[in-house]
Amino acid sequence: MTPGYSLIDAVNLPPGEGIHVEGGRISAPNDPALPGFRRIKLNGDRLLPGFINAHDHLHLNHYPRTRYRRHHENVSEWIGDIDSRRHSDPVLRACGEIPRAKQLLHGGLKNLLSGATTVAHHDPHYDALRAADFPVRIAQPQGWSHSLFIDGADKVRASCEATPPTQPWIIHAGEGVDATASGEFAALESLGCLRANAVFVHGVAFDREQLQRLALTGAAIVWCPASNDFLFSTTFDARALLATRLVALGSDSRLSGSRDLLEEMNLACRLASMDDSRCIRMVTGDAAGILRLPDRGSFGAGNLADFCVLPAGISMAQVTRADLRAVVIGGRFRYGDEDYRNAFQAAEGTREISVDGRRKWLDRALVERAIELGIEEPGVEWQAARNAPYAPRAAGSRS
Repeated sequence: MTPGYSLIDAVNLPPGEGIHVEGGRISAPNDPALPGFRRIKLNGDRLLPGFINAHDHLHLNHYPRTRYRRHHENVSEWIGDIDSRRHSDPVLRACGEIPRAKQLLHGGLKNLLSGATTVAHHDPHYDALRAADFPVRIAQPQGWSHSLFIDGADKVRASCEATPPTQPWIIHAGEGVDATASGEFAALESLGCLRANAVFVHGVAFDREQLQRLALTGAAIVWCPASNDFLFSTTFDARALLATRLVALGSDSRLSGSRDLLEEMNLACRLASMDDSRCIRMVTGDAAGILRLPDRGSFGAGNLADFCVLPAGISMAQVTRADLRAVVIGGRFRYGDEDYRNAFQAAEGTREISVDGRRKWLDRALVERAIELGIEEPGVEWQAARNAPYAPRAAGSRS
C-alpha cells in the first residue's frame, strides 16, 4: 500500500505528534510521525474533524430566502404560502424548473464550501447523491418522516416503528409557536415515537419540561436557528440542553435558512453564549453520535480522514467560508488555499476559483461540472481571474 501522510504542527496537536492518514482513513492519531509517511505541516493552524450538517434539503439551496408574511405561527402556513405560489411567482417557478441533478450539486457545493463533509439530507435519497463524485458524504437515515403535518400520524408511527434502534429516526417537529406546534411533542409521545434514536428537527415549541423528558429518553434535537428566526422570530432554547450531547446543528435549506453551516455556527454561538469547543462539538462528535455515524466526528483510529483546517485565533462566532484553509474528504484535498493544495499534492486535481473575493482552489471536476451546469452561487466565481494571494485576516475582524 502507498504510504500515507502525517498532519503535524497544528495549534491543537501535541508537539511532535500528529494525525496519520492512510487509504482515506486515520491510521493512528497523536503518535510520532510514522516512517515513510509524508509530513504536512499546518504551521499553527487549527485542525478539526470535518463538519457534519445535521439537517439540509439539498435540492432547495438554489432558491432565495422566501416568505410572504413577516411572521408565521406554524410552518404549515409557510409551506402553504410557498405551495400556492409555485407557478404564479416567477422566481419560484424558475427555480422549480431547474433539473434535479443541478439542484442537488448546488446543495452539495454549498456545504463543501462551508467545511461540511457530511450532510443529513432530509428528503428522498436521489441517485445523484450516491455518485462517487458528489461533493460531500450523505448521511441518509434509515428511518425518517417529514412531519406530522405532511405525513399524518399513521405514516409517522409506521416509519418510527420500522426504524432499527441502531439507526436514527428523523422528523420535523415543534416547528412553530402556536398550539399545534406545542402539541406535537405529546402527539409523538403518544405514538411511541419518543425514543432514544428519535431526532427532532427544530423543536421551537418544546418547553423546558418536554426537553427534560426528551433528554431522559436519549432523543435529540437538530437546531436550525437562522431558519427558526426567519419564520418565527424565535428559536429552540438550546441552553436547556447544553449540558447534554443531544443537540446537533443544521443549516436547513436556503429557502428559509442562512447561507451555510458556518453562518448557523456564528448565530448559535451568539444566541447560546457558547464557547468554540461546545459549538464545534455540535457539528462534529455530537452530530456523529446523534446520527449514528461511528466513523466520523473525531480523530479516532479507523475514522474517515475528513478534516477542516482553520486559522488559529478566529472564533466560530466569526468564521466564514473564505477563512477555511483546507477541506479534506477521505484524505483528499477538496477546497481551500493554495499552500494547502500544494502540501496535499493536489495541484493537478484542483482549479482556481474566487470565494467572497478571496482566491481559493476547488476540486477540478466539481468546478467544471458547476460551469457546465451553469450553477450560480452568490459570492463565487468559478472561472476566477487572478486574485490577491491568501492573506489571513486578523482574529476578531469581520472584513
